[in-house]
Amino acid sequence: MYIALDAMGGDYAPLCNVKGAIEFAKETKHGVYLVGDENILKKELIKYGGEGLPIEIVHADEVIEMDEPPSIALRKKRNSSMHVAGKLVRTGKAVGFVSAGNTGAAMSIGKFIIGATEGIERPAIAVAFPNKKGSKTVLIDVGANVDCRPRHLIDFAVLGYTYAKEILNISDNPKIGILSIGEEEGKGNELVKDTYPLLKMTKLNFLGNAEGRDIFTGDFDVIVCDGFVGNVVLKTSESLGMIILEMIKAEVEKSFISKFGAMLMMPALKRFKRKADFTEYGGAPLLGTKGTTIITHGRADEKAIKNALKAAMNFVDHHFNEKLKENIQNLIPEELRRYREEIPNNV
Repeated sequence: MYIALDAMGGDYAPLCNVKGAIEFAKETKHGVYLVGDENILKKELIKYGGEGLPIEIVHADEVIEMDEPPSIALRKKRNSSMHVAGKLVRTGKAVGFVSAGNTGAAMSIGKFIIGATEGIERPAIAVAFPNKKGSKTVLIDVGANVDCRPRHLIDFAVLGYTYAKEILNISDNPKIGILSIGEEEGKGNELVKDTYPLLKMTKLNFLGNAEGRDIFTGDFDVIVCDGFVGNVVLKTSESLGMIILEMIKAEVEKSFISKFGAMLMMPALKRFKRKADFTEYGGAPLLGTKGTTIITHGRADEKAIKNALKAAMNFVDHHFNEKLKENIQNLIPEELRRYREEIPNNV
């Protein structure tokens, strides 16, 4: 099986992408399609000992730049590395798509070129936050869908449930919540209040409203929200984490005693850093596409690329899309599925 890698995407492309693909192929024996400029990629592959591995170069002579709008990837640069990689998945030649390039464009490729899984109207990005119980809390959506309707949040709940259960092994029956400004039923904006009763109709383990603090308490396994709110939460959390580390470092450097104490705490600090380090996990999945789609950070190094490829293969090995289709049928009652199909676009 092969994963299609956008070899020209990311701040350190194509060097880190090629090296990450080589490490992935060595460790897993699975294949990688390196999609990009053939002349450049061939030289890099030879230079870093990639010959003889299950790595094939697929030529694409255009690149989606980081500052270009997603529509460019879909309409104009159809021979871009990202677009060509997406088509490899759509045609069945590859089982997954990985990119460290333009996030908006990668989402568009996943949603419109690879396409949505049957029964899912809008794929969504999920992020697993570490919580104080030593587990993870899945927040979905964190940016793929800014404007949502209640039926979309139902899909997100099933996507998050399947991810938490089948990939993250958080629970056999993940606890679901909807992000709101209060835990009582009836709190929240119109989207939350309209979605709440529909989630109660499902067979999901729906516990009700979750507040912002619950993302880190571990009282919920999956929390659903629209992509606008989710992205604000994600970016705020990332920024807060970096600022806290910088503040701790600044305080530690103020005295010898603080430095000595930091040395004693170093093992614990390193373990904490690993939990928050995106290179350990590879990237965030765009759940609900016909083939696995992993979007990793623009600053992804070879380790992050290798782990993103591993993450994509993990979805395939665990038959994620097959389990997702089963959950759509089993967790959403027939009357609610029929209702979802009949309700107008603004509901």
